[in-house]
Amino acid sequence: MAPRMTLEGIYTPVVTPLHDDFSVDYDALADVVDHLVASGVHGLISGGSTGENYTQTVEERLEIARFTQDRLKGRLPLFVGTGMMRTEDSLAMATGAREMGADGILHGTPPYSVPTEHENALNTLAVDRAADLPMILYNYPGRMGVNMGEEFLDRVGRSRNVIGIKESSGDINRVHLLARDYPHIQLSCGMDDQALEFFAWGARSWICAGSNFLPEEHVLLYETCVVQGDFAKGRRIMSAMMPLMRVLEQGGKFIQCVKHGTTFMGHPTGTVRPPLRPLNKDDKRQLEQVIRTLKRTISDIKAEN
Repeated sequence: MAPRMTLEGIYTPVVTPLHDDFSVDYDALADVVDHLVASGVHGLISGGSTGENYTQTVEERLEIARFTQDRLKGRLPLFVGTGMMRTEDSLAMATGAREMGADGILHGTPPYSVPTEHENALNTLAVDRAADLPMILYNYPGRMGVNMGEEFLDRVGRSRNVIGIKESSGDINRVHLLARDYPHIQLSCGMDDQALEFFAWGARSWICAGSNFLPEEHVLLYETCVVQGDFAKGRRIMSAMMPLMRVLEQGGKFIQCVKHGTTFMGHPTGTVRPPLRPLNKDDKRQLEQVIRTLKRTISDIKAEN
């Protein structure tokens, strides 16, 4: 039996560049993909919320994923997001991911319906059967309404395809629970301001939207903490990154900030689809100043070696 895939490093949920008419800018997407590969991230995710998946049809999500897969040409593993409101749509995404030869799927709880743990587990296992690929669970109760609790984990964790969980609850006790009681499900950081804590508790991967525009800095924190085990230096890097994380999370402008940050760093991503609106000039200026300071501070830390 083949060994489970190991989740190591920085996995970037890729933004979806748009033209002014809100259509996908595939030339810009190709540029973003190539830049991420060149910058040393360890894997990509297509169809995450950072990619504005909630504004896209199943057909459009699959088209974007296929384009990303074709552009990668096997240079990095690609996971495809399958979380949808309707089970039928999740199954279509899972089947499409399998048919395109994706390396795995990222599957979250259907939002809004608030399923029981039993219902959520059955839904997840149906998607697992349709994809038959390595699966990263995605626990984000703030967006999805419910936790992937112990009843859920006990049931789905028996599937060999379930290799990891992106934990985005913000509850540090969940990190303890997963690390101690579910060691067979690889822990992946999904809460940016807790990355250091995740790494201290054994996580070896971080699924982070900010790596769209600061990939080298995110890779550096991973390498410092996970590869080198230097948490003293890791705390300094993390401290330098905290102002960015505060800006990203303020006022619900997360995706707009990620897209503007990517544009600011030389890889234009265009606007955002409604109901969101682009950042105003003051927000852009604030983000740009935070990015400049972060890059300068972390560059100084690197130069000390």
